[in-house]
Amino acid sequence: MATIPMPAPNQNILDRRTKIISSLLSVLPLDVVIYDVSETLAYDCDALSAYRCSPLAVVLPRTTEEVSAALKVCHELGVPVVARGAGTSLAGGSLPTADSVVLGTSRLNRTLEIDLENRFIAVQSGVTNLSVTGAVEGDGFFYAPDPSSQLACAIAGNIAMNSGGAHCLKYGVTTNNLLGVTLVLADGEIIKLGGAHMDSSGYDLL
Repeated sequence: MATIPMPAPNQNILDRRTKIISSLLSVLPLDVVIYDVSETLAYDCDALSAYRCSPLAVVLPRTTEEVSAALKVCHELGVPVVARGAGTSLAGGSLPTADSVVLGTSRLNRTLEIDLENRFIAVQSGVTNLSVTGAVEGDGFFYAPDPSSQLACAIAGNIAMNSGGAHCLKYGVTTNNLLGVTLVLADGEIIKLGGAHMDSSGYDLL
């Protein structure tokens, strides 16, 4: 069976590797940026392991502001960014290219707010699917979208793929259970869509 070739990397970006990494390190903590080839190999594929390509660098931010700083640098330098949740996708959703920076969410793993009265929980995008249920099940609640990879998959990937599961037949898929997001645009701008209530003001863009 023939395989689909990965896109050819941009040689101009590869030639600027040192400058790109230095620029990322100038705005991010040292432990947030991974650029040693032996370490970036861990991010050369997701669960679709038939395709592998080590990225130029990996960024593992802990805050929205660090995500913004990384994206702003990549935008200004014309470097493609590949977002990565937990890497459980079988559809190649987080496959990098040699000229790209992988932005992983694994350290964005905090629960920010739980409001049981309004049936609302706010989490960072690297929190695993099952952890959302784990945070509220003691009070009789659960998070409905339950893909088969729920033990490992991240909310970031769930939103990107609009994940479902057995419960979606009754409760809907991710978009039906998502009230709002704080997201970072490609140029580093931070915006908020929706909110903690069903009838938040503004257009429904989720």
